[in-house]
Amino acid sequence: MPRSQRSPLLLAGLLAAAGVTHFVAPRQYDAIVPRALPGTPRTWTYASGVAELALAAGVALPRTRRVAALATAGFFVGVFPANVKMAVDWRNRPAPLRAGAIARLPLQVPLVLWARSVAKNGEGWS
Repeated sequence: MPRSQRSPLLLAGLLAAAGVTHFVAPRQYDAIVPRALPGTPRTWTYASGVAELALAAGVALPRTRRVAALATAGFFVGVFPANVKMAVDWRNRPAPLRAGAIARLPLQVPLVLWARSVAKNGEGWS
């Protein structure tokens, strides 16, 4: 399978795995939901898990890949405040945990670029 065909499936797999973890281990996500959002953190945890699963399905299917990949890029931008909250909240944790939380911040950039690349090279609605 050519690399250009694997990339969307890898992105879909990442999204699906992340989406599932929102239901398997929701507490870790509840803790990073920004307090400014209305409702309960668990509602946002489950909603973002559903969104990731839907995005995974959309990216996996050639017919919806382009639109879903663009939505995925937007999703990655949209969850950035949760990563910032995590980095701030974890500033007094042991060094490896703190480093992991801080490393999530710049990781959003390649994720957004990856999703945009899948959208650019994908099939589906324009």
